[in-house]
Amino acid sequence: MSRAHDKKKIPVLPEKQEHIQHFEAIYNQYRDRIRNYIAVKTNSATADDLTQQVFLKAMENFHLFKSNSSIFTWLFKIAQNIVKNEYRTRSRNKEMVHEVIDFQSQSISLDIARDVDIRLDISAALARLNELDQQIISLRFFVDCTLLEISKIIGMPESAVKNRLYRALNKLKKELKEWGDITIMSIKELISIVDKSEAPSKNDGMNKVYHDLFEELKSNVDRIITSYRHRPSQKIAIEIYPDLPTFHQAINEPDAPNWFMGTYEDNKIKIVSPLNPGPEHTYQSVLRHTISLFTMWLVKDINPLAPKWLTHGLGGHEAKQMSQEYIQYSTSESIQNNAVPSFQALTNDTWDFEKIGGYGFSHLLVEYLTHSYSLDSLNKFIRDATDFQGAFQVSEAELHVMWVQYLKSRLC
Repeated sequence: MSRAHDKKKIPVLPEKQEHIQHFEAIYNQYRDRIRNYIAVKTNSATADDLTQQVFLKAMENFHLFKSNSSIFTWLFKIAQNIVKNEYRTRSRNKEMVHEVIDFQSQSISLDIARDVDIRLDISAALARLNELDQQIISLRFFVDCTLLEISKIIGMPESAVKNRLYRALNKLKKELKEWGDITIMSIKELISIVDKSEAPSKNDGMNKVYHDLFEELKSNVDRIITSYRHRPSQKIAIEIYPDLPTFHQAINEPDAPNWFMGTYEDNKIKIVSPLNPGPEHTYQSVLRHTISLFTMWLVKDINPLAPKWLTHGLGGHEAKQMSQEYIQYSTSESIQNNAVPSFQALTNDTWDFEKIGGYGFSHLLVEYLTHSYSLDSLNKFIRDATDFQGAFQVSEAELHVMWVQYLKSRLC
């Protein structure tokens, strides 16, 4: 039995090994759920110790458990009594009886729109519900109780629990929509942020980076996931490197130009620290570039064969970071000279991509597609980037001609 997070072991009673192994299986199965309940009712700092008390008490009294009863409900009642004792102890010592719960990192999954798993950050909203509704929601989503288990715990018929849960969730959704706090998936569950400094430390500067990066993601990730109708297949790690040389070395591109400050591979997005962005970027432009990189990663997660112009064009489109001055500077001469790159040329995965105006042209190509076609057409093409006819009802060559005409009209 693993107790990597426990401060002391449950004592082995002088009983048969079979009995001990049975209780170990119970411990492994229910520990996390009991701890989650205690953490919600008290705080994370004391949850481990109180959880240990629950299982110590349960082991001492295991002979009293009736085999035809629910083991979880029995354990839960022990946990409730221990939490009540903790309240009384704190009250006598004039300590805070119930620490304010921070639900910002927790989420509820609700199937409410476009077949997308909507998750709600529920910090202050939950506090607006009455105590019983709070308890039902906490048991259902944070302790992972079934409706039958909740029914037994609170002494209410299962049908009544279901109806009450439904009404409470509707009220909760209403509160969150009014506050504008509805997001698709908890960002903390979807993305982790890793400081790749040799001696990482959460100083004021890095704390600000974490906060600002989280806010940037929170404001955009849900919109992007909804637009492209795809939930990430795995959790994404954003690695922050302390400076450009370290970042370039980490991606095996030591001679990369100064403007190159972010990339992605596998389930990792790698960026230079916004605190030290180099000569061609700013704190804000690095933060904003993570939105571009996330979009590119998502498109590749949908279709690993998506061409470079599509991933980079959509990334630039969603981040809205590329200036019109740069786009015009990098593309206007080629447009005027009838030398607009082919779609195939815009799949170039070398540094020549920048030399032919690849970033600017990719942005303009996606601009044309979003201007001329529906999101449904674009999503269809993302999933099969060889089927021009199926997505846009024209051949690849015909689309290129139409796009070039669009580019020339922009110069007029």
